[in-house]
Amino acid sequence: MAKTCVIGTTSWGTTIAIMLARHGMEVSLWARTEDEAAHLRGKGPDKHIVGNAVFPSSLSVTSSVEEAVSSSDIVVMAVPSQTMRQNIKLVKPYLNAHKLIVSAAKGLEMGTNKRMSQVIADEIAQTYHKNICVLSGPNLFREILDGLPAAAVVAAQSETTVIKAQKIFSGPNLAVYINHDTIGVELGGTLKNIIALGAGMIDGLGYGDNAKAAFITRGLTEMTAFSVALGASPLTMSGLAGMGDLVATCSSNLSRNHYVGTELTKGKKLDEILASMTGMAEGVTTTAVVWTQAQKLMLEMPITEKIYLILYENASIRDVIPEILGTTCRHELTGRRWKLFRRKPR
Repeated sequence: MAKTCVIGTTSWGTTIAIMLARHGMEVSLWARTEDEAAHLRGKGPDKHIVGNAVFPSSLSVTSSVEEAVSSSDIVVMAVPSQTMRQNIKLVKPYLNAHKLIVSAAKGLEMGTNKRMSQVIADEIAQTYHKNICVLSGPNLFREILDGLPAAAVVAAQSETTVIKAQKIFSGPNLAVYINHDTIGVELGGTLKNIIALGAGMIDGLGYGDNAKAAFITRGLTEMTAFSVALGASPLTMSGLAGMGDLVATCSSNLSRNHYVGTELTKGKKLDEILASMTGMAEGVTTTAVVWTQAQKLMLEMPITEKIYLILYENASIRDVIPEILGTTCRHELTGRRWKLFRRKPR
């Protein structure tokens, strides 16, 4: 049985570590400090985060990157997107040509606008690039921990790599599909967080299911336009990493991004909301990165623009959200610099 290490004690990182250990794998969970590692070894995972889940006997916690990575066949990077680069630098000295590197983060790096697999590739030897894959899909961590049925998707350029990842993550309650569109799978898991912020706002304002359904649908189209502009297949957005993750994140009270959107409608400040949370709402940073990139591409992104105005320009939610569905209506698959639709000549 392959050995796995999970880099990052985030809620998702802890969930992956527990899930793989439940599958019978030997798992090492890396904590940033010895104090944190000792606390986790002694007390187990935080009950406020993971509920009644406990660490299986095959899961160990360490603060030594060398210990975690050197003895493992699979390295799962489950850290916040803005710390991915510094964390892969820590892991880099202990990699070899046989280790699978899995990105489980959903975000884009500020400044470079790069996807997480690109950030990882920047920092490791080129000979290891074929070992990089990404994990995404509608995977709310509390439901995974509770053993409820779910599905995920893994993507990599290498057929060998993606099949290996599929076997590792598949389990009794998790169906894992494969895809070779790494760009689309990563962007689907990233962009849906922007739409989830808006969905939370719509719920908080009490606008109803019709408005929310329309918003989610328009959000999916915008996600697709952005992804296609960066080289993804439009079909990927109709799959688990796109529509699947979008529906789960926009509909569930377990979603941190949905929660942020809802709390903003109560008049709370963004900084106040984020400070009160135990996990990361990746959509906040993602909104800024995607809006910046969309402007450079001269790509029409009306929803992203409106969410950006609310988060960063103090625009009124009650003024801005109704505008999203009421802006200029054309064919629903057209927009500036979108490549989703070509009108046939008459």
